[in-house]
Amino acid sequence: MLSKWKWIPGIWIAAGLGLGVLLLEGSVRIYPPMRRTPDASIAAAISADFRDVQIIARDGVVLKAWLVHPEHPNGNAAIALHGVGDTRFGIRYRARILADAGYTVLMPDSRGHGVSGGELVTFGILEKDDVHRWADWLLQTEHPRQLFGIGASLGASILIQSLENDSRFTAAVAECPFGDFHQAAYDRTAEKLGLNHWLARVLLFPVIEPGLIYGRMKYGIDFGEVRPLDAIAHTRVPVLLIHGADDSKIPPSHSVALHTADPGGSVLWLVPGAGHVTIANVAGDEFRRRVLEWFQR
Repeated sequence: MLSKWKWIPGIWIAAGLGLGVLLLEGSVRIYPPMRRTPDASIAAAISADFRDVQIIARDGVVLKAWLVHPEHPNGNAAIALHGVGDTRFGIRYRARILADAGYTVLMPDSRGHGVSGGELVTFGILEKDDVHRWADWLLQTEHPRQLFGIGASLGASILIQSLENDSRFTAAVAECPFGDFHQAAYDRTAEKLGLNHWLARVLLFPVIEPGLIYGRMKYGIDFGEVRPLDAIAHTRVPVLLIHGADDSKIPPSHSVALHTADPGGSVLWLVPGAGHVTIANVAGDEFRRRVLEWFQR
Protein backbone atom coordinates (compact mmCIF):
# COMPACT_ATOMS: atom_id res chain seq x y z
CA MET A 1 0.00 0.00 0.00
CA LEU A 2 2.81 2.37 0.89
CA SER A 3 4.34 1.89 -2.55
CA LYS A 4 1.33 3.63 -4.06
CA TRP A 5 2.21 6.79 -2.14
CA LYS A 6 6.01 6.71 -2.22
CA TRP A 7 6.07 9.22 -5.09
CA ILE A 8 4.31 11.93 -3.07
CA PRO A 9 7.41 13.29 -1.23
CA GLY A 10 9.23 13.64 -4.56
CA ILE A 11 6.30 15.46 -6.13
CA TRP A 12 6.03 17.73 -3.08
CA ILE A 13 9.72 18.57 -3.21
CA ALA A 14 9.65 19.18 -6.96
CA ALA A 15 6.56 21.35 -6.70
CA GLY A 16 8.05 23.29 -3.83
CA LEU A 17 11.29 23.87 -5.73
CA GLY A 18 9.37 24.99 -8.81
CA LEU A 19 7.22 27.41 -6.83
CA GLY A 20 10.27 28.68 -4.96
CA VAL A 21 12.07 29.42 -8.22
CA LEU A 22 9.03 31.25 -9.59
CA LEU A 23 8.69 33.23 -6.37
CA LEU A 24 12.35 34.23 -6.37
CA GLU A 25 12.37 35.15 -10.05
CA GLY A 26 9.22 37.21 -9.61
CA SER A 27 10.83 39.02 -6.69
CA VAL A 28 14.24 39.84 -8.14
CA ARG A 29 12.87 40.69 -11.59
CA ILE A 30 10.03 43.19 -11.47
CA TYR A 31 7.47 42.54 -14.23
CA PRO A 32 6.28 44.55 -16.00
CA PRO A 33 8.84 47.33 -15.59
CA MET A 34 7.08 50.46 -14.40
CA ARG A 35 8.04 53.46 -16.51
CA ARG A 36 7.12 57.07 -15.97
CA THR A 37 8.84 60.22 -17.19
CA PRO A 38 8.53 63.77 -15.85
CA ASP A 39 5.57 65.77 -17.08
CA ALA A 40 3.43 68.69 -15.95
CA SER A 41 1.20 66.56 -13.72
CA ILE A 42 4.21 65.27 -11.79
CA ALA A 43 5.60 68.76 -11.37
CA ALA A 44 2.25 69.86 -9.97
CA ALA A 45 2.20 66.89 -7.59
CA ILE A 46 5.64 67.72 -6.25
CA SER A 47 4.98 71.48 -6.30
CA ALA A 48 8.62 72.35 -6.97
CA ASP A 49 11.17 72.59 -9.76
CA PHE A 50 13.03 69.39 -10.58
CA ARG A 51 15.47 68.02 -13.13
CA ASP A 52 16.76 64.64 -14.26
CA VAL A 53 20.10 63.46 -12.86
CA GLN A 54 22.00 60.20 -13.05
CA ILE A 55 24.99 58.33 -11.65
CA ILE A 56 26.84 55.09 -12.41
CA ALA A 57 26.57 52.31 -9.84
CA ARG A 58 29.51 50.17 -8.75
CA ASP A 59 28.56 47.46 -11.23
CA GLY A 60 28.18 49.92 -14.13
CA VAL A 61 24.38 50.20 -13.97
CA VAL A 62 22.98 53.64 -14.82
CA LEU A 63 20.79 54.95 -12.02
CA LYS A 64 18.44 57.88 -12.59
CA ALA A 65 16.62 60.27 -10.30
CA TRP A 66 14.82 63.58 -10.03
CA LEU A 67 16.48 66.36 -8.08
CA VAL A 68 13.83 68.60 -6.56
CA HIS A 69 14.73 72.18 -5.67
CA PRO A 70 12.38 73.85 -3.18
CA GLU A 71 11.07 77.38 -3.63
CA HIS A 72 12.46 78.44 -0.24
CA PRO A 73 15.53 76.27 0.48
CA ASN A 74 16.60 75.67 4.07
CA GLY A 75 20.08 74.49 3.12
CA ASN A 76 19.43 70.81 3.85
CA ALA A 77 18.85 67.82 1.56
CA ALA A 78 17.10 64.45 1.71
CA ILE A 79 17.07 61.22 -0.29
CA ALA A 80 13.59 59.68 -0.74
CA LEU A 81 13.37 55.97 -1.63
CA HIS A 82 10.30 54.19 -3.03
CA GLY A 83 9.04 50.63 -2.50
CA VAL A 84 9.30 47.44 -4.54
CA GLY A 85 7.53 47.39 -7.90
CA ASP A 86 7.10 51.18 -7.71
CA THR A 87 8.99 54.21 -9.06
CA ARG A 88 10.13 57.56 -7.70
CA PHE A 89 6.65 58.83 -8.54
CA GLY A 90 5.36 56.67 -5.68
CA ILE A 91 7.35 58.64 -3.11
CA ARG A 92 6.10 62.03 -4.36
CA TYR A 93 3.92 62.88 -1.35
CA ARG A 94 6.81 62.47 1.07
CA ALA A 95 9.08 64.41 -1.27
CA ARG A 96 6.53 67.20 -1.40
CA ILE A 97 6.37 67.39 2.40
CA LEU A 98 10.12 67.89 2.50
CA ALA A 99 10.31 70.24 -0.49
CA ASP A 100 7.56 72.44 0.98
CA ALA A 101 9.63 72.63 4.17
CA GLY A 102 12.69 73.77 2.20
CA TYR A 103 14.61 70.53 1.68
CA THR A 104 16.33 69.73 -1.60
CA VAL A 105 15.06 66.22 -2.37
CA LEU A 106 16.67 63.50 -4.46
CA MET A 107 14.13 60.94 -5.74
CA PRO A 108 15.93 57.95 -7.34
CA ASP A 109 14.38 55.12 -9.29
CA SER A 110 15.84 52.08 -7.55
CA ARG A 111 17.80 49.64 -9.73
CA GLY A 112 15.47 47.43 -11.73
CA HIS A 113 12.69 50.02 -11.42
CA GLY A 114 11.44 52.97 -13.45
CA VAL A 115 14.05 54.28 -15.85
CA SER A 116 17.06 53.12 -13.85
CA GLY A 117 19.08 50.23 -15.24
CA GLY A 118 19.74 46.90 -13.64
CA GLU A 119 18.29 43.46 -14.23
CA LEU A 120 17.96 42.35 -10.62
CA VAL A 121 16.41 43.64 -7.42
CA THR A 122 18.61 42.50 -4.52
CA PHE A 123 16.63 44.06 -1.63
CA GLY A 124 19.61 45.98 -0.30
CA ILE A 125 22.71 43.95 -1.15
CA LEU A 126 23.55 46.18 -4.13
CA GLU A 127 21.08 48.97 -3.41
CA LYS A 128 22.73 50.11 -0.18
CA ASP A 129 25.87 51.00 -2.12
CA ASP A 130 23.66 52.81 -4.66
CA VAL A 131 22.42 54.98 -1.78
CA HIS A 132 26.02 55.68 -0.73
CA ARG A 133 26.81 56.85 -4.26
CA TRP A 134 23.71 59.02 -4.43
CA ALA A 135 24.77 60.55 -1.10
CA ASP A 136 28.25 61.20 -2.54
CA TRP A 137 26.74 62.91 -5.57
CA LEU A 138 24.27 64.97 -3.56
CA LEU A 139 26.87 66.19 -1.07
CA GLN A 140 29.38 67.06 -3.80
CA THR A 141 26.82 68.75 -6.07
CA GLU A 142 24.43 70.52 -3.70
CA HIS A 143 26.67 70.97 -0.63
CA PRO A 144 23.83 70.71 1.93
CA ARG A 145 24.45 71.51 5.58
CA GLN A 146 22.76 68.26 6.62
CA LEU A 147 21.66 65.12 4.80
CA PHE A 148 18.52 63.15 5.66
CA GLY A 149 16.81 60.03 4.36
CA ILE A 150 13.22 58.82 4.07
CA GLY A 151 12.02 55.53 2.63
CA ALA A 152 8.83 53.52 2.25
CA SER A 153 8.59 49.71 2.40
CA LEU A 154 11.60 48.29 0.51
CA GLY A 155 13.00 51.81 0.25
CA ALA A 156 12.90 52.03 4.04
CA SER A 157 14.72 48.72 4.42
CA ILE A 158 17.36 49.74 1.87
CA LEU A 159 17.84 53.05 3.66
CA ILE A 160 18.38 51.33 7.02
CA GLN A 161 20.94 48.96 5.49
CA SER A 162 22.81 51.89 3.97
CA LEU A 163 23.12 53.59 7.36
CA GLU A 164 25.32 50.88 8.84
CA ASN A 165 28.43 52.25 7.14
CA ASP A 166 27.35 55.81 6.40
CA SER A 167 27.32 58.33 9.24
CA ARG A 168 26.79 61.30 6.90
CA PHE A 169 23.04 61.13 7.41
CA THR A 170 21.78 63.29 10.25
CA ALA A 171 18.54 61.31 10.68
CA ALA A 172 16.26 58.95 8.79
CA VAL A 173 12.58 57.99 8.57
CA ALA A 174 11.70 54.38 7.72
CA GLU A 175 8.04 53.67 6.92
CA CYS A 176 6.89 50.03 7.01
CA PRO A 177 10.35 48.43 6.64
CA PHE A 178 11.14 44.74 6.98
CA GLY A 179 13.80 43.74 9.47
CA ASP A 180 14.79 40.41 7.94
CA PHE A 181 14.27 39.39 4.30
CA HIS A 182 13.97 35.72 5.19
CA GLN A 183 11.07 36.39 7.54
CA ALA A 184 9.55 38.93 5.15
CA ALA A 185 9.47 36.30 2.40
CA TYR A 186 7.30 34.12 4.59
CA ASP A 187 5.13 37.05 5.68
CA ARG A 188 4.46 38.37 2.17
CA THR A 189 3.73 34.94 0.73
CA ALA A 190 1.45 34.10 3.66
CA GLU A 191 -0.41 37.35 3.11
CA LYS A 192 -0.95 36.58 -0.57
CA LEU A 193 -2.23 33.08 0.20
CA GLY A 194 -4.32 34.09 3.22
CA LEU A 195 -2.35 31.90 5.65
CA ASN A 196 -1.65 32.65 9.28
CA HIS A 197 2.04 33.03 10.06
CA TRP A 198 2.41 29.78 12.03
CA LEU A 199 0.83 27.73 9.25
CA ALA A 200 2.89 29.60 6.68
CA ARG A 201 6.11 28.51 8.38
CA VAL A 202 5.09 24.88 7.94
CA LEU A 203 3.49 24.91 4.51
CA LEU A 204 5.80 27.40 2.82
CA PHE A 205 9.11 25.91 3.98
CA PRO A 206 9.43 23.73 0.81
CA VAL A 207 8.77 26.84 -1.29
CA ILE A 208 10.73 29.65 0.38
CA GLU A 209 13.91 27.75 1.26
CA PRO A 210 14.54 26.27 -2.23
CA GLY A 211 13.89 29.73 -3.68
CA LEU A 212 16.61 31.24 -1.50
CA ILE A 213 19.02 28.43 -2.40
CA TYR A 214 18.22 29.00 -6.07
CA GLY A 215 19.07 32.68 -5.65
CA ARG A 216 22.53 31.80 -4.32
CA MET A 217 23.14 29.24 -7.07
CA LYS A 218 21.94 31.25 -10.07
CA TYR A 219 22.74 34.85 -9.09
CA GLY A 220 25.39 34.42 -6.39
CA ILE A 221 23.20 36.43 -4.03
CA ASP A 222 22.68 35.32 -0.45
CA PHE A 223 19.39 36.89 0.55
CA GLY A 224 20.07 35.71 4.09
CA GLU A 225 22.44 38.68 4.28
CA VAL A 226 19.55 41.10 3.82
CA ARG A 227 19.00 42.01 7.47
CA PRO A 228 18.22 45.64 8.30
CA LEU A 229 18.10 44.35 11.90
CA ASP A 230 21.89 44.01 11.88
CA ALA A 231 22.37 47.39 10.23
CA ILE A 232 20.21 49.37 12.64
CA ALA A 233 21.99 47.78 15.59
CA HIS A 234 25.30 49.21 14.37
CA THR A 235 24.34 52.60 13.01
CA ARG A 236 24.67 55.86 14.92
CA VAL A 237 22.04 57.57 12.77
CA PRO A 238 18.72 58.19 14.59
CA VAL A 239 15.84 56.39 12.85
CA LEU A 240 12.13 57.13 13.18
CA LEU A 241 10.31 53.84 12.52
CA ILE A 242 6.72 54.30 11.34
CA HIS A 243 4.46 51.31 10.78
CA GLY A 244 0.78 50.68 10.20
CA ALA A 245 -0.62 48.59 13.04
CA ASP A 246 -2.83 46.79 10.51
CA ASP A 247 -0.10 46.16 7.93
CA SER A 248 -0.60 42.65 6.55
CA LYS A 249 2.12 42.81 3.88
CA ILE A 250 4.99 43.54 6.28
CA PRO A 251 3.63 43.02 9.81
CA PRO A 252 4.44 45.71 12.40
CA SER A 253 6.48 43.10 14.27
CA HIS A 254 9.31 43.95 11.84
CA SER A 255 9.49 47.56 13.05
CA VAL A 256 9.08 46.41 16.66
CA ALA A 257 12.10 44.14 16.19
CA LEU A 258 14.08 46.94 14.54
CA HIS A 259 13.33 49.25 17.46
CA THR A 260 14.31 46.53 19.92
CA ALA A 261 17.64 46.17 18.12
CA ASP A 262 18.30 49.92 18.51
CA PRO A 263 16.27 51.19 21.47
CA GLY A 264 18.55 54.14 22.13
CA GLY A 265 18.78 55.49 18.58
CA SER A 266 15.34 54.77 17.19
CA VAL A 267 11.78 55.81 17.93
CA LEU A 268 8.78 53.65 17.02
CA TRP A 269 5.39 55.03 15.98
CA LEU A 270 2.70 52.41 15.36
CA VAL A 271 -0.38 53.90 13.69
CA PRO A 272 -3.75 52.25 14.49
CA GLY A 273 -5.97 51.65 11.47
CA ALA A 274 -3.12 52.05 8.97
CA GLY A 275 -2.06 49.33 6.53
CA HIS A 276 1.04 49.04 4.40
CA VAL A 277 2.43 52.50 3.57
CA THR A 278 -0.96 54.14 4.22
CA ILE A 279 0.12 56.12 7.29
CA ALA A 280 0.03 59.42 5.43
CA ASN A 281 -3.57 58.72 4.39
CA VAL A 282 -4.65 57.73 7.89
CA ALA A 283 -2.61 60.12 10.05
CA GLY A 284 -2.59 63.10 7.65
CA ASP A 285 -1.06 66.17 9.26
CA GLU A 286 0.30 64.09 12.14
CA PHE A 287 2.50 62.18 9.68
CA ARG A 288 3.83 65.41 8.22
CA ARG A 289 4.43 66.94 11.65
CA ARG A 290 6.29 63.92 13.02
CA VAL A 291 8.56 63.57 9.99
CA LEU A 292 9.53 67.25 9.97
CA GLU A 293 10.00 67.41 13.73
CA TRP A 294 12.23 64.33 13.62
CA PHE A 295 14.48 65.97 11.05
CA GLN A 296 14.45 69.34 12.81
CA ARG A 297 15.47 67.77 16.11
